[in-house]
Amino acid sequence: MMNRRRFFFLGAMASAATAPRVSAQENAPSGRLRVAVMGLGRGMAHVDAWLKVPNVTVAGLCEVDERRMADGVKRVAAAGQADVPRTERDFRRLLEDRNIDVLSIAAPNFWQTPAAVLACAAGKHVYVEKPGSHNGAESMLLGKAAAHGKRHVQQGTQRRSLPALQEAVARIQSGEIGTVRSVRCWYDADRGPVKLARDAAVPGWLDWSLWQGPCPDQPYLDGLVHYNWHWRWHYGGGELANNGVHMLDLALWGLGGGRPERVVCGGGRHHFKDDQETPDTVILAAELGKATVAFDSSSCHQRKGAEKHDLVSFYGDAGSLTMTSQGYRINDPAGKELARNDGEFTDVPHFRNLADAIRDGKSLNCDIATGQQAALICHLGNIAYRTDGSAGLDPASGLPYGDAAMALWSRSYREGWAPQVG
Repeated sequence: MMNRRRFFFLGAMASAATAPRVSAQENAPSGRLRVAVMGLGRGMAHVDAWLKVPNVTVAGLCEVDERRMADGVKRVAAAGQADVPRTERDFRRLLEDRNIDVLSIAAPNFWQTPAAVLACAAGKHVYVEKPGSHNGAESMLLGKAAAHGKRHVQQGTQRRSLPALQEAVARIQSGEIGTVRSVRCWYDADRGPVKLARDAAVPGWLDWSLWQGPCPDQPYLDGLVHYNWHWRWHYGGGELANNGVHMLDLALWGLGGGRPERVVCGGGRHHFKDDQETPDTVILAAELGKATVAFDSSSCHQRKGAEKHDLVSFYGDAGSLTMTSQGYRINDPAGKELARNDGEFTDVPHFRNLADAIRDGKSLNCDIATGQQAALICHLGNIAYRTDGSAGLDPASGLPYGDAAMALWSRSYREGWAPQVG
């Protein structure tokens, strides 16, 4: 009986996709895609994944750290690609190359929307890392950029392309655990204190001006690059925008999407007196009308033993479904396990899905408009945390209520860098 039901759910996955289709495009007679990767920290995983997608060439690399650039070129050669990728500090030079079809963006949050908007305007398809946007205004802009340029833009919440989790969502949406009333998400880590030295000289290997890109210029802080920018509001969005978007995206996927009516968020910086500005402890609740989604994060105190949680749990009238990083299990209301699929984690299917969309017209597993629903919850959560604890959007205007929230809805940009569509 379970085998027949499992077969049904695997077959139902195709009809569960909600991403709109964009007309397919082949920029070369062979259908070969030429990809440029921007940012070679997380971007090294992009390089590895793209090189495993059939008929793809990594044709360009962009990095403001010259040490990483050399490593990127070596990585491509080690994978057996004969063509040497073009290297540039400024990704705009790569956008000028008519032979490049895709910009794969692994640069920091504050770069993601400006780079994606320019790429769409230049006729490139885009793979952009989560969260895809630095703030709410950018979140709203990304879908417009993709539609206006008629480009495929895939958000890097890559678990949407894992077969086991696709199966899990099909089982939720078929009603196997009944009507879902609430979803709980967790993230924890053991991050230590961060010290950012002022009055330090910019290292010779770093182009500090290009690293900041669209951000208003700030003095260099030693220790900020390449990761601790996450914990400064000028550049990042804390753990919500770093890892929270992954879990919240899974929650919305299972629920079939939705825009929050209200988001409440509280927490604080409790563990260290250091140079981080964003909270290390966060509890968020987003009310979607049909269900409440909660996110519980402890970045500097890793929970273990009985307090160690999986990523996301869906609670329905007829049972629960809990997602791990790559699989799931179903329990009845009494807690008895009824089914499980441990799955396997890999980035490659998400990149292959974008290639298939470009070449064959297949639907994206996480088109940018869909992915930004989770990013929006993160942005509203950060607004709520930084104001009075609550944030929501006016249905008529699509903008947040109140002057304090509006002040955090967007940001100022370096001259000439404000992203625009049309």
